[in-house]
Amino acid sequence: MKMKILVTGGAGFIGSHLVDALIERGHRVVVIDNLSTGKRENINEKAKFYKIDICSPKIEEIFKKEKPEIVFHLAAKINVRESINDPVENAKVNILGSLNVIKNFLKFQSSNFKYSKFVFSSSIGVYGEPKKLPIGETHPLNPISPYAITKLTIENYLKFYSTRGLNFVILRFSNVYGPRQRSDGEGGVVANFIDRILKEKKPIIFGDGNQTRDFLFVGDAVDALILALKAKSSSIYNVGTNKEITINNLFRLISKSLNKKVEPIYKPSHREIIKSKIDYSKIRQELGWKPKFDLQRGLIKTIEWYKN
Repeated sequence: MKMKILVTGGAGFIGSHLVDALIERGHRVVVIDNLSTGKRENINEKAKFYKIDICSPKIEEIFKKEKPEIVFHLAAKINVRESINDPVENAKVNILGSLNVIKNFLKFQSSNFKYSKFVFSSSIGVYGEPKKLPIGETHPLNPISPYAITKLTIENYLKFYSTRGLNFVILRFSNVYGPRQRSDGEGGVVANFIDRILKEKKPIIFGDGNQTRDFLFVGDAVDALILALKAKSSSIYNVGTNKEITINNLFRLISKSLNKKVEPIYKPSHREIIKSKIDYSKIRQELGWKPKFDLQRGLIKTIEWYKN
């Protein structure tokens, strides 16, 4: 069934890949993005684009006009270190901006009500430092950064709004990487390493580099988002690979793939999660999702994009 779908953050890294995939499937797509970190060239030319901040009261006019059946909410301030330095600004966008989107979606829901759904891009950061690995959805929630706190706050608001008729699905993503990811502060460690090594600059590793992460290729993240449309309302899923790698080993792998010898610079870290490995068995069992890309294959595709 073809639908009218609105994607916040649709000019950004994951959002733009999602928009491409939705348009490929024949959906009508509306993009909301303020282009603070997203790029105009990422936006599919078949999408209808509104350059606007999710905090703006003018969002109401867009929802009133477009009446989307589905909202994928990906717009957010994602830089964990920035959230620590300026938690107020982080909360303004990630909490108040998100509430603005949710409120207007409910207010102007399409007449095609039984198919309406709000899909929220959350983070495995809501779990904090894991008590056991791999991390399943029943793991205690203990976010340790303001960014992760904002994600959990919106998860709780979605549960509240479900009593007001909102159908929602939450995807808690592990560390997503791939083409179009920014290599600056908003970007992930993979993008940063590739970019700096290609420019023959020393990559920066925060802490001792022995912390582990579960890296998910952007194409797999998009597949999970689209499958979320089939999920029962109020479902929450982890989306990761159930594999962990240290940041030091990631650096070595990227250096080897680029055939470059560089030494990283180590800097003191803020308080951050030491271990990460995500159990995705729930989304596999209920929606049939599993990652198609291992890290090696995903890195090759990402490096190709950066070289071009």
